[in-house]
Amino acid sequence: MPALVLLVAFWSLTLLTGCGATAARDAPSSSVLVMPAAAGGSGALYGDFAAAPGVDRFIRRMERQHGFSPAHTAAVLSRAQRKQSIIELMDRQAPRRSKGPNGAWSRYRAKFVTPDMIAKGAAFWLRHAAALDRAESRYGVPADYIVAIMGVETRFGGYLGKTRIIDALATLAFAYPRRADYFTDELEAFLVMVRDEGMDPFQPRGSFAGAMGLGQFMPSSFQRYAVDFTGDGRRDLWNPVDTIGSVANYFKAHGWREGERVAVRARVRPGAATGLKTGFDSRYEVEDLARRGISPVGPLGGVRRVSLLELDARGGYQYWLGLTNFYVITRYNHSTYYAMAVHQLAAAIRAHRGGWDRVRVSTAASRDRL
Repeated sequence: MPALVLLVAFWSLTLLTGCGATAARDAPSSSVLVMPAAAGGSGALYGDFAAAPGVDRFIRRMERQHGFSPAHTAAVLSRAQRKQSIIELMDRQAPRRSKGPNGAWSRYRAKFVTPDMIAKGAAFWLRHAAALDRAESRYGVPADYIVAIMGVETRFGGYLGKTRIIDALATLAFAYPRRADYFTDELEAFLVMVRDEGMDPFQPRGSFAGAMGLGQFMPSSFQRYAVDFTGDGRRDLWNPVDTIGSVANYFKAHGWREGERVAVRARVRPGAATGLKTGFDSRYEVEDLARRGISPVGPLGGVRRVSLLELDARGGYQYWLGLTNFYVITRYNHSTYYAMAVHQLAAAIRAHRGGWDRVRVSTAASRDRL
């Protein structure tokens, strides 16, 4: 969710319900948005946020830091709508701690690593093979992980979200005090984005928390990591090619190590993990874990420090060792389960595509023998 790290709770990923009705690439090409004058013509505000705490300060901030006229910012905010449903959805995001094993990982995995998702991921890879090859070459991020991110985030563009981004961000900036500072920054980044990219601020749609496009970038992540991978002079996260380049750039910027593995299954002696901190932010020397009875099932490629990952799977806990690239995936969403779903979906899509390649090679060889 780059950084799409706004929600710690991974369940938020399942709340994107439907493709956005309009896309950024359909916005006007002019970089100057013609807006109706605000009431009074001097920055006066009307509508749902007219009396909201912090809104006047925000208007002054946009003028001081970005040169937005108060009348312009007020006109945009006057047409934004406060959505109570967004506040209710945000309140549901608080993570719930389990008192014991309940199969949470198995249920979570089942949402994303499915035959349908794997087949759609392989088909997406086939359609965009040239862009994925180019991104892998430029950024060092394997194509299967780029594809898997878009699968987990938006079902490869099938579920982009239906909420107007301006409504989501204004609601959370001015009517949700618990996260007001964060979402005020995102609203600022959004208004700068639509100005610089020549977009209508009322057109982009995405998640209820303001994430956008196939990769569900927040506006601040757009500013830092979005790239024009099509070469048309625009950064369009509703365009699969620009999203491919942007996701790869995001991973590289967060420290992706080319050629290094992501995670390796661990063999754990009974009781060896008891009392140990687990999760993507844990850190252990491989030798120390080995002395405790925790060892990798496969090669680590010389890596000496890992995280210990505990997955509450149906039938008992699973343990994995996470490498640097696993941690990089969690910069997209701060969740062990999220990163493991991306990892396992990537592996499944890669295997499925490999099956296609073997069939093509076999068919070609048969033709050669005829």
